Amino acid sequence: MRVIRFQDEEKIVVAAVTDEDQVFALPFTCFLEISHLADERETTVLNIINEVINDSVPLDVQLKNLHLLVPIEAPEVWAAGVTYLKSKEARNYEATGGKLDANTFYDKVYDAERPELFFKSTSARTVGPKDIVYLRTDSNWQIPEPELGLVINNQGKILGYLAGNDMSSRDIEGENPLYLPQAKVWRHSCSIGPAIRLAETVENPYEFEIACRIYRNHEKVFDGSASTGQLKRTFDELVSFLTLDNQIFDGTVLLTGTCIVPPNEFTLAADDRIEIEISGIGILENLVKTQIKQEGKIMKN
Repeated sequence: MRVIRFQDEEKIVVAAVTDEDQVFALPFTCFLEISHLADERETTVLNIINEVINDSVPLDVQLKNLHLLVPIEAPEVWAAGVTYLKSKEARNYEATGGKLDANTFYDKVYDAERPELFFKSTSARTVGPKDIVYLRTDSNWQIPEPELGLVINNQGKILGYLAGNDMSSRDIEGENPLYLPQAKVWRHSCSIGPAIRLAETVENPYEFEIACRIYRNHEKVFDGSASTGQLKRTFDELVSFLTLDNQIFDGTVLLTGTCIVPPNEFTLAADDRIEIEISGIGILENLVKTQIKQEGKIMKN
């Protein structure tokens, strides 16, 4: 079972989507309202949703035709880095100016007890399915980072899973590790969606299959895949460090790192189309655009 938000004329609808892609409107304003009700009744989100859909009929719509929004307006999005071997290798390559099989402090991060966690985005900076992600104007080497995202409450409980795009500037991050915030945070550099897969409906979260496809001029220029089974750390481990001595808000999203990295010579270009697909969740699609500096201001293009 998944939960989505979509725009229907002048209103926003929260809906449940079955594994058969049937869409049921829900009488709630957001995913967290369902979660809070489940806590009050000491039951699960799935049970609350089933109570609704058992007494209703599916909407006469097709999921692919809906104007999907971010499935949750996450107050904060955090991210974990160097959680997969592929990510460690890519960071080493950046940090050494392109040396293959080089060793750097990223090896220490990969093996350390403490994971790398960093702040990625806020609700105002985060975009959803079919929205535009922007290229950073002072970077010449940029890629998407397809990641499984955890939706957690203020106690660190994992409520669900979604797809995330942690846009990254490889040249800025490689130049100096202290530049990480600039390599990760800018206008429309984070995308999440298209749905929240309920945690209680996932038997093994380390069996998610992740794929990333990038299209340029209607031709596929990159196609990569991975599995969360390749993750070095557990989700509970990442959440425990995020919540340690930290105030976490209901609906926070934690992106868990990437294992899919385009070839080192690849960089995104304007009008590229990115698809990030995670099994059981759906496809998060975004169009890439540039930002143009004009008279000290950032203009959209």
